This record gives sequence, structure tokens and C-alpha cells, in this order.
Amino acid sequence: MKTPETTVLLQEITDEKALRQYIYLPQQLYKSLVTWVPPIYADEWKFHDPAQNPALAYSEVLRVLAHRDGEPVGRIMGIINRKHNEAHQEKTARFFNLDCINDRTVSQALIHFIEQWAREKGMDKLIGPFGFSDKDPQGLQIEGFEHLPVIATPANPPYLQSLVEAEGYTKDVDCVSYKAPVPRELPALYEKVQRRLLRNQKLKLIEFKNKRQLKPYIVPILRLVNEAYRPIFGFVPMSEPEMKRLAAQYMPVLDPGFLKLVTNMEDQIVGFILGLPDMSRGIQKAKGRIYPFGFLYMLAAARKTKQLNLVLGAIKQEFRGIGVNILLGKALLQTALERGFEFLDSHLVLESNTLMCAEYEKIGGEVYKRYRIFQKSLV
Repeated sequence: MKTPETTVLLQEITDEKALRQYIYLPQQLYKSLVTWVPPIYADEWKFHDPAQNPALAYSEVLRVLAHRDGEPVGRIMGIINRKHNEAHQEKTARFFNLDCINDRTVSQALIHFIEQWAREKGMDKLIGPFGFSDKDPQGLQIEGFEHLPVIATPANPPYLQSLVEAEGYTKDVDCVSYKAPVPRELPALYEKVQRRLLRNQKLKLIEFKNKRQLKPYIVPILRLVNEAYRPIFGFVPMSEPEMKRLAAQYMPVLDPGFLKLVTNMEDQIVGFILGLPDMSRGIQKAKGRIYPFGFLYMLAAARKTKQLNLVLGAIKQEFRGIGVNILLGKALLQTALERGFEFLDSHLVLESNTLMCAEYEKIGGEVYKRYRIFQKSLV
């Protein structure tokens, strides 16, 4: 269809050829941005494949490309997560994968098209950028563009914020990323808490030397994520197939040394923390492609980096507030220190999560990136 401006042609994605153009469009749009990091395209294909992404089975989606003068100039995805809406008694749609040139004619055509689609589906609110759940890159980066994006976070040019706001969108919630130094010496309190917990609470710290050792723990860890993340904004509990997909996605890049677990006397996982050596430079060099040499570039970047990215962590409700977080943090920081890391990236933390923000600030962390999820009423 043509938009009222007549210069932009919108195309709904209905075949693999168009989907390919849709997936790879950002690299064409942002190739001149030195701080843009592409996604890993093998994961992008899985994200859009119903056989690989179980969320597509319980969601309605619409993918759209914008063309002008015969050239693709933008894209957007509309999502209605029926599972989330039913659980929370909402009529909320999401927009995702918003990428376009710096031209309001294009962004307006794309956003309005998704708004109209959402209204026709009976939705009364649109939020975004937001994927199927909080496990997808969420929000639009609005601060910290001088720093490279890390894996599983948004990568967008600064101008997208004003284009979204021009269509009447306002802040729903912000996520922040902290950058913190790896301390040269760990506080004495950490040692004291560790001894007390391991002795009195009958807890056990588990560390790994290889992937074979950690493989049996991956799905139980994700079950704990389901339990602990239930109250978090936008979270949708993972099904067993979704857990296996997520495990398969990250297993190739997991560094066993940066996964720490705490178990109780029944060998149940009560808490964990997971970090990944930053490989953004390698993903850039590989242009998001694993083959033929991309994976080698990513591994080389992970070996050279001085930055450790914290990807995921959770503690069972009944074990919070007794120091399990300190036990996990001490173990992770000790490994980071031994291996020469200098900085930590917190990944995305809801700004309303004051307890977690305080933990990063205690070790000298400062907010260095900010991401915003926008919202607009459709009624």
C-alpha cells in the first residue's frame, strides 16, 4: 500500500526473499555508524522462524518494509503477545525492529501502520520497542552512544528517539546499564559473608571448568528465571522448548568460568549469576555472520577484551536478603580479577529496581547507557 505522502511504499513480509531483505536492512542503513554493532544473524533467522521460536505460536505478528524510489528505507514489526495479555488482562501491542533513515515521513508511515493494525486487533495501547519478552533486546537507546552496544541490547542511531516521540509516544519505563570497575581487592565483608553462608545456611557454591560440567544445569537455571522474573516488566515465563532454544543460542559463547551457582542441601539451585566476555568488536568485524570466520573473530575479541558483561542472574525469593548475592558476586569478581578484566557492564537494569541499582553503585558503578520503552494510548 501507499501512504498518504505517496513517496513511501509499505510492503508486508510474506515470503523468505522479503524476510531476508527485512533482516539485513539495518546493516545497509547504519553502515556509516562506527559504533553500530549488528546482531548475530543466525539468531535473527531463528527469531523469525516458527520452528525455532515458540513465541510465534502464541503471538500475532506483522512485519513491514518501507520503500522509497525503489529502495528499502525502513522496517518495523508489530507483535501481540496473547499469552502475556491474557496473564495480565491487557490489550497491549508492541512495536519492535524499528529501523529507518532519518526521515519522519518514513518513520511515521511505519509506526502509523502498526498502530492501525493494533487497533483493528482490538488493542488499546502500543509499547516499544519491545519484543516477545524481556529476553529480547528491549527499548530504544537514548544515552551513551559513544560506547559500543553489548550482545542482546539495542543498537540504534540517536535520531530514532525524536522520530518516535514525534508520533506522540512518551516514556513508559527506562532501563539503564552500569559500568563498574572490577575491584583490585574485594571487601573484607565479602569474605565474612561467604564463610557465614557456607557454614550456617548449608549452601554450596558451584563453579565450572568446562561446558560439559555446566550443561545439566542450564534448563534448571532457566526454570529459576521463570520463578524469579515473574513480576518483572514484560516478562513471559518460558516454556520448556523456549528454554532449550535459549540454551542452544547461548551455549556456543558461554564461558564456564563466568557462571556461578549456589545450591542448597537438596542440590536445588537457589541463585546464579552469568557473565560473558565482551565480543562486540568481534561481532562488528564478523558483520554479524558466524561463518566462515565470524565465530573466530568473536572468540578472539572475547579473549582480548577487558570488559565482562553481566547477562543474567536470579535468586529464589526465600533466599534473598541473606547474602547469596554477595556470595555469587564475590565468586564472579574473583574470576574476573584473576583473568585480568577491568570493567563490568551490568546489562539492562530497570531504573525502578533500586536494590539492584544500589548493588552496582556500591562497587563504584555509574550509569553509562540508557534505554527507553515508549508507550501510547490507541483509544
